[in-house]
Amino acid sequence: MQVEVQVKEILESGVELTDQALERLLPSGDTVPSSIHRAMRHSTFAGGKRLRPVLAMEAARMIHNRGKGGGELPAGVADLGAAIEMLHTYSLIHDDLPALDNDDLRRGKPTCHVVYGEAIAILAGDALQTLAFQTLARLASPAPATVEIIKLVSDAIGTVDGMIGGQVLDIEGEGSQPTAESVDAIHRAKTGALIRVSVVSGGVYGGANADDVARLTEFGRKGGLAFQIIDDILDVTQNSEQLGKTAGKDLASVKATWPAVFGLEESRRQADQLIAEAFAALEPYGAAADGLKAVARYLVERTH
Repeated sequence: MQVEVQVKEILESGVELTDQALERLLPSGDTVPSSIHRAMRHSTFAGGKRLRPVLAMEAARMIHNRGKGGGELPAGVADLGAAIEMLHTYSLIHDDLPALDNDDLRRGKPTCHVVYGEAIAILAGDALQTLAFQTLARLASPAPATVEIIKLVSDAIGTVDGMIGGQVLDIEGEGSQPTAESVDAIHRAKTGALIRVSVVSGGVYGGANADDVARLTEFGRKGGLAFQIIDDILDVTQNSEQLGKTAGKDLASVKATWPAVFGLEESRRQADQLIAEAFAALEPYGAAADGLKAVARYLVERTH
């Protein structure tokens, strides 16, 4: 029960801090040209859980308060979380387009292109990516840390082992029988890279050294893969109302998913194992890692 209460408080606080930062950073819906700004806000404020910003903030808290439990967040870290959420939202807007996943429901609401048309949706995604890097460049962290964060994030969303590359592999693999190798490559890049960099960049913002970065990379790599495995499981076992997006599309499209290769029971077992291994990477931080662990545990226990 204590863990449940703790993670609920962490998530609620993280959502509030992230939304406050996003509200401040995104142009208002009345700012000219208003159509694109309304489209950006439509998708950004559609009710996301802000898991990636929360992971970034909790990693920053852990490093900032090493040697003790709890502690305050480093000042300004919510802007890092907001930038990561902008990048995540941009990827969702583009993923939902007819040329890609062709989905009309996201976070329980009509997708961006359904409301604003394809042209504005494409440009809204582009604009969110641009604003994310503008935000990263203005972080309150020391200049060397800011440069490292920009490098880490740009690598994570790129074409080589990054989010865009993973999306390409996913598209090109549709209709083909997935293998363990193909599903692993897609998941680690398409979804896992942004989750991993959320953790690592948060740590860098909090003052991580090289050893910290290595541990956080291991934690983020395994935690990110566990997250996507659970997402695959939920696509098979939950309905659209529970998910907030169209359920069953992965199966219908013959997508490369973990259950398609390993089955539901083995997929769940592997996700649990990955989280256990991810936790082991944080052992040197003791109680300071409790918040980050609580969020990671939530990622594999969630039902939507």
